[in-house]
Amino acid sequence: MQETTVSAGAAGKPKSKNKMKEYLKGWVPYRIKRYWLFGIITAIALILPWIRINGNHFFLLNFDHKQLHFFFVRFDMQELYLMPFLLMLLFLGIFAMTAVGGRVWCGWACPQTIFRVIYRDLFETKLLHLRKRINNKQVEPDWSKPENQIKRLIAIGLWSILAFVAAADFLWYFVPPEDFFRYIQDPANHTVLMGFWIGIALFLIADIVFIKEDFCVYICPYSRVQSVLYDDDTLMAVYDPVRGGHIYEGEGNNRHKVANSVKELHAREPEAECTACESCVKVCPTHIDIRKGLQLECINCLECVDACTKVMGSLGKPSLVRWSSEREAVLHEGKTRIFRPKVIAYFTVLAIVLVSLFVMGSKKEHMLLNVNKTTRLYKILPGGSVENDYVFLFQNTDTKAHKYTFEVPSHPEIRIVRPKEPFHLGPGMKKKKVVILETDKVLAKNSAKDTPIPITIHAYAVDDPKKISVLRKSVFVYPRYDLVEKAKKEK
Repeated sequence: MQETTVSAGAAGKPKSKNKMKEYLKGWVPYRIKRYWLFGIITAIALILPWIRINGNHFFLLNFDHKQLHFFFVRFDMQELYLMPFLLMLLFLGIFAMTAVGGRVWCGWACPQTIFRVIYRDLFETKLLHLRKRINNKQVEPDWSKPENQIKRLIAIGLWSILAFVAAADFLWYFVPPEDFFRYIQDPANHTVLMGFWIGIALFLIADIVFIKEDFCVYICPYSRVQSVLYDDDTLMAVYDPVRGGHIYEGEGNNRHKVANSVKELHAREPEAECTACESCVKVCPTHIDIRKGLQLECINCLECVDACTKVMGSLGKPSLVRWSSEREAVLHEGKTRIFRPKVIAYFTVLAIVLVSLFVMGSKKEHMLLNVNKTTRLYKILPGGSVENDYVFLFQNTDTKAHKYTFEVPSHPEIRIVRPKEPFHLGPGMKKKKVVILETDKVLAKNSAKDTPIPITIHAYAVDDPKKISVLRKSVFVYPRYDLVEKAKKEK
């Protein structure tokens, strides 16, 4: 490794090689760690839609079949009471993650960041050598050169292939792969799907090739949200002005640069350790100077930490830019407090929501039943028996066929006239049944008006009553008592 020298001041001459090795021994750049994480996330995102257990996916919001698959359990649209819990998990998770680690999602897991690393670092830099070094993202290639233009077209072509794969992978969480590949073989009858696929792919091409990190800076709303979630203990890339020296002065947007070189810095602060090499500036993908302090554009990729670690390590000193908090690295008020009241509150609510989600999910009904009363309130038969008509809509949400029947346990005096026998229903199938309930008992002696009597209907699978069993509330309308007496006399 080439040693870095400075002209004067406290930064001094390079330390001994032993001292350099002490600070760089076993050091693995955050950039390499991010690459490994990017690979793991990409593999999971591509493989997960293909995994099925009992025909169900890990996560699938299928509008085509009106189903939600979650943790390999299938829920129909009537069971989408889980969606609010999923949304609460999403937003509370983002809030908690931001309060603890800042924009760690942006730098370590966001698809935008992963795609830009693939396009800029892999295609443009490593494969095509359009950019000289990964650690200098501020110098754009000379696009006026014909050979660079050809290389750029090659890079765009390579990325376009991946963009269509990424767009398809995104859609696989809404249209399962087994349906997706069948549908795209018949594009004329699946124009909406084709439109979404092509549209998402074209957006990814425009975003990654032309919009670039401007998406993170100007378009993504997350950078605006983070400012209200940060506090002095939030972990982020932080420059230590006490050790390094004050390159900027002022607060907020009024900060201005007061030292453009190590000479100017040491004239103001002789003990300052910053070498003014600006390695942390050159490597930044969002084109900011981390020495300026907290900025909305910072995505916590920690490449500035790697750059400073390498430079200061060659001098036998710890990095001036660290993944730390303002409390620890700027204010020097002690160690970072990870488990503080705000974070504990976030994770407590997250735990409650998560437990509620699993409790609600564990109560999944493997049969859906809608009970609707017909427009005819009742029918009085000769002899005084009373009938009520209903329409039952059954749906088998299990993965295999079952035989169903039902009873009225709350009122044994009410018997089922129709249907007479249990009926079969295949997996995922629906069936409408006209149901007639009858009683010859006197349920109410009210000669002034009809009496609605609450009843409970118990429907279940004959072959698996413990697993597949539902209760539904309805009413049995009993007519005026004088009308029943009159029917008895007519018999």
